[in-house]
Amino acid sequence: MPADMLAQGIQTGRLSAEQYDANFADLHAPLDDHEALVAADRCYFCHDAPCMTACPTDIDIPLFIRQIATGTSDAAAKTILTQNILGGMCARVCPTETLCEEVCVREVAEGKPVLIGQLQRYATDGLMAKGVHPFVRAETTGKRVAVVGAGPAGLACAHRLAMLGHDVTLHDARAKAGGLNEYGIAAYKSTDEFAAKEVDWLLQIGGIVMNQGVGLGSDVSLAQLKSDFDAVFLGMGLGGVNGLGLDGDDKDGITDAVDFIAELRQANDLGAMPIGRDVVVIGGGMTAVDAAVQAKLLGALNVTLVYRRSRARMNASVYEQDLAASKGVRIITNASPKAVHGNGAVREVEFEYTDDDLKPTGQTVRLTADQVFRAIGQTLQGEGLPDLEGRKIKVSGTGATSVKGIWAGGDCASGGDDLTVTAVAEGRDAAMDIHSNLMGGAS
Repeated sequence: MPADMLAQGIQTGRLSAEQYDANFADLHAPLDDHEALVAADRCYFCHDAPCMTACPTDIDIPLFIRQIATGTSDAAAKTILTQNILGGMCARVCPTETLCEEVCVREVAEGKPVLIGQLQRYATDGLMAKGVHPFVRAETTGKRVAVVGAGPAGLACAHRLAMLGHDVTLHDARAKAGGLNEYGIAAYKSTDEFAAKEVDWLLQIGGIVMNQGVGLGSDVSLAQLKSDFDAVFLGMGLGGVNGLGLDGDDKDGITDAVDFIAELRQANDLGAMPIGRDVVVIGGGMTAVDAAVQAKLLGALNVTLVYRRSRARMNASVYEQDLAASKGVRIITNASPKAVHGNGAVREVEFEYTDDDLKPTGQTVRLTADQVFRAIGQTLQGEGLPDLEGRKIKVSGTGATSVKGIWAGGDCASGGDDLTVTAVAEGRDAAMDIHSNLMGGAS
């Protein structure tokens, strides 16, 4: 480790191996058979279920819960996976507390929803553990589709296209597939290499060729893909990270939260992960919370998450905010970064308090920091892309871009809400539109 990092308090091995294991254990233990039956029995199986309306992938939630209740959990898994092929991961990371469970009739009446997310995990994990893939690839159509990005949108699109009989080549710039599922979420939300196992299981459909280490722009051009394939789907996410825009933003000890999370997710030894004594995380979304909580779990003494607006306007859900607080993370709101102080390495970050319209109040606060994580949003990278809307690729409701034969979905595309479950829905729906166009053109 560089001497300057040691000098400023960033250290490895702050905890014992037993403490690391306990801190990064599965956030929610899976339901056993009895617990699943008890949880399923609480469902009213509503005919006009509000939970279905709230699910971005339109899973028939009452049906799959009834199937669990009647002892046919494999059928429940197929009900889920028909709509959401990454149902196992979504059961772990989807903010069910603000989607299906928030509108559950039990939640509205009693303040305690049916455990929809945990029941979804119970069903999908059970089927995957058997090595069973419930879908069969259709006869080949002879059509070739390129998918860029092996994250949730790209994987969902590739699977649906392959299932429909198309030959798919999936390009991804990283060494491992999975996108944010593999590199971008807290380690305690997806343990035991589940993201990689889910990708391997998904590929059992056949008809998908994986090209790892192939980035759009650096290794292959969009023009080349459009020429070589019958259709192209862009699901590469957002590769760039916003900076603070302050003098001193490049001081030692300041890094991007997404890089920290990715490094931690790939670490074989958590004790080798360097972490500061006084950590400041700047941002208010899920990435900020994941970075802050994991900094605390790695042994940081003081972790402070600072967001420029109010808690009510944080992108992270109330549940995630409360989780952070329960782990000892201090949350400061209505404070915007103003200056970074330190001689070569960060020593303090100065913030100015604001109102909710970001108007400065003139009051400032300095936070001691030997490590700072930026989590203030990511940006689209790439040249020669289809028309943009704001800072993302402009798409129709089915993912079609301004360029004929090119679709897009997930975080790189306009619309949506930057959730794994939304990306899956967009990839799936784009695949259906691609299929319709390809087969219509062939007839």
